[in-house]
Amino acid sequence: MPSDTRKFTKVELQTYILILCANVDSEETEEEVNFIKSKVGAETYERIAAEFKEDSEDERFQKIDDNIQMHDYSHMELSELRKEMYEIFFSDCDFKIMERNLNRIMDNMLY
Repeated sequence: MPSDTRKFTKVELQTYILILCANVDSEETEEEVNFIKSKVGAETYERIAAEFKEDSEDERFQKIDDNIQMHDYSHMELSELRKEMYEIFFSDCDFKIMERNLNRIMDNMLY
């Protein structure tokens, strides 16, 4: 992993990925934010959200890819993360094209 990539804990990476899922359709809702906070805590959410906003799209995907490779995720951990991602995607009862595209990208990164 490049030395300039920030090393996330698993919870920080989960937060970063969920924030990406909430923002992919450019409509981050209060429901999505509250869901993420319920999973990771408000302090973690606020800290990671501030970093997320400063990163470019390329930096976001690079950080996620680098950190996924760094952690040894079990099948159960990946399944739970995917479930949480889908909860974000379907929170508005609509699986938009941008969400479907991100879903495919994340499949390639996670598996």
